[in-house]
Amino acid sequence: MLQNAFTLESLLETHDLPFVIINADLRIVAVNRAWELSFGVDRQQQVGRPCCADSGRCRHRQLFQSLEGYAGVHGGVGTVPPELSFNVRGFPLLDADGTLYLGETLAPISKPTGAYSGPTMIGQSAAFTRFKSTLLQAAVSQAPVMLLGETGTGKELAAEFVHRQSPRADADFVIVDCTILGEDLFESELFGHEKGAFTGAAVAKKGLFELANGGTLFLDEIGDLPLSQQPKLLRALESGQFRRVGGTTMLKSDVRIVCATHRNLADMVKAGRFREDLFYRLSVFPVDVPRLRDRKQDLPVLIDFFLEQLGGRDGRTYRLNQQALIKLLQYGWPGNIRELRNCLQLAAGLSQNGVVSEACVHFMQPLNQSAAVEATVAATPERKPCLNSLAELEADFINSLIVKYQGNRKLIAAEMNISERTLYRKLNRLNLN
Repeated sequence: MLQNAFTLESLLETHDLPFVIINADLRIVAVNRAWELSFGVDRQQQVGRPCCADSGRCRHRQLFQSLEGYAGVHGGVGTVPPELSFNVRGFPLLDADGTLYLGETLAPISKPTGAYSGPTMIGQSAAFTRFKSTLLQAAVSQAPVMLLGETGTGKELAAEFVHRQSPRADADFVIVDCTILGEDLFESELFGHEKGAFTGAAVAKKGLFELANGGTLFLDEIGDLPLSQQPKLLRALESGQFRRVGGTTMLKSDVRIVCATHRNLADMVKAGRFREDLFYRLSVFPVDVPRLRDRKQDLPVLIDFFLEQLGGRDGRTYRLNQQALIKLLQYGWPGNIRELRNCLQLAAGLSQNGVVSEACVHFMQPLNQSAAVEATVAATPERKPCLNSLAELEADFINSLIVKYQGNRKLIAAEMNISERTLYRKLNRLNLN
């Protein structure tokens, strides 16, 4: 059993991305269903395999020595080819006996060319129709697109839609997760490096800018890009030219830029936390991504889509009863489409014979209870707000991670596979310090 009350199976399937667990012998213990679907391999064929084909360049070994999480662009694991590139996040895990494991998620940075069979834009409401029409206008333009919207609204899917509808659809769609591009990673990940450029650079490596040549470069959460690295990005965008770290040859890449952020970049510019010239370079075609609560007419079709998707994954059929549907329609969805998907994933798991009842539907912040919680806190400040059983379980889990990582929010968020901003909201909602 891993992570206090969480079983190995439940831990695996809480991740939508391919997720692998590795032991201290550097062998694969388990992979999740998303791994099987993404890479077309049976999970049992992965168990017991070495994590890396070349043990001399194993990125996992260091974690077992330092116990520090990591993030960056790396190759595959197990039978997944090491020459493929992924946005990778690794973090330590402890089971009930104190045995150390490593958990790692892999998100592809490049979507393949050719026929596309991935997620689609779903909706019929007036707000969604206007949004989709704007995206189509943006797609045929070569202007940089800035997608603005709350966390969980589907900005990455919108960016890929722009790419698939553009003249560059036959080339690659390359994703840059700016939340992992710290001071020490930015240049080598974005522009690549030559062999011997720094310790550990055993071979030359192409950067994301180079991989996106002829296609679309999606800069996700651009507001999280360190201020010191922003001039380097601006120069590359303006000229299309760059050098690999440790290289002397000037390279050139023709890319179309799409960005996304949940932050107010204009306010960040005023505060001196985002460069004004980069802001204007990226915001030529701004697009507001609608919140789910502004397109609630789309809930029935979204619910049907996610339940069908979950049924395909689990090999069964799920359906809502009327009371469950009413409960979903009345909720405010502060976490947008991502929260809806996660809510339905839990509800499907709790269902009996595939029927999702009202009792199966749980929200992290129950509807119309915020005022009651505030009154409870005001009357008895020493007590925590009354939480439902699901929230209590979540609070216990987060508390265990707070102790485990001595309050380090970056590592806690990495282990939970969420952003630090999302973690901060959870801490406030659950009254955790």
